Order: sequence, then structure tokens, then C-alpha cells
Amino acid sequence: MYTSQLAKDIMVTKLVTLSPEVDVFQAIDLLLKHRISGAPVIDARRNFLGMFSEKNCMSVLLESAYEQHPTTHLYAFMDVEVPTIGEDADMLEIARIFRDTHCRRLPVIHKSKLVGQISRRDLLKAAHKMMATAPDRESTWLYLSSIAERHEAPIV
Repeated sequence: MYTSQLAKDIMVTKLVTLSPEVDVFQAIDLLLKHRISGAPVIDARRNFLGMFSEKNCMSVLLESAYEQHPTTHLYAFMDVEVPTIGEDADMLEIARIFRDTHCRRLPVIHKSKLVGQISRRDLLKAAHKMMATAPDRESTWLYLSSIAERHEAPIV
């Protein structure tokens, strides 16, 4: 039978992270250098503070051009209201968040600390692997249905 696919099983733990005090143009350089669309912002104790993404970079561009923003610290541009998940979030819970939001990645948090991150692609890879290694599709659907029943919500 299947093993439970939880966030802790799927998440990536080697992350590019940013400090809220870093210069926003250095943060943009880091995103470009690592070819990533966003990165978590954490403090010195790894407490999750928010996200900085390509979308935030558009704000930097516009505010630099039109308003000559008084600061270039990252904290002025990062998103602080970001959906997060715990290590025990299951695949369907994660999939629902991705479906219902514009998030491309979800920080995985344990006691306010960033412990990992799951992207849409990470989740798709895990689901694809599960489907590819399943003995048959019917047993896979039964497994997913059992997870959905625990949430008391139908699979849409």
C-alpha cells in the first residue's frame, strides 16, 4: 500500500533565503542568479517573515520609476500575508491551496521556523511518482479518496 505523502516528505530544505534588511536590488540579483521566481524572507533565528518574488520586483521597478521610494530595504517590498503549511499537511491539502491561490510555492513552517518549501512542481513530481509506481489507478483513487474523507471535503 501507499505511504502517506506529507509536506515533510515532499519539501525542499536547501533554500535560497533572504534577510529583511538586505538591499532589494541585491535580492533581485540573487533571484536572477539562482534562476528562481521567489525566496522566503527569514530573520536570524530562521523565523519566517514573508516572501519576496518576481511580482514584488515589479513593485520595486514601478516605485523606483514613479515614486522614488525612500528605502531599498527588502522589508518594504516583501509579502507578509503568505499562506504557509505545516510539515504534516497532506498532498490534497497542499493541492487545494495551490489551486485556490496564486502561490507558486508554500513555505513549510514548524513552530514559526522555516523548515522547507514546496513548489507546485515539487507537488506534481510527488503525485506523478505516486501514480507511476501504483499497481493500478483504482487503488490510487481509493487512496486519494481516503485522504479526502479525512478532510471531509470532496475531491473536485
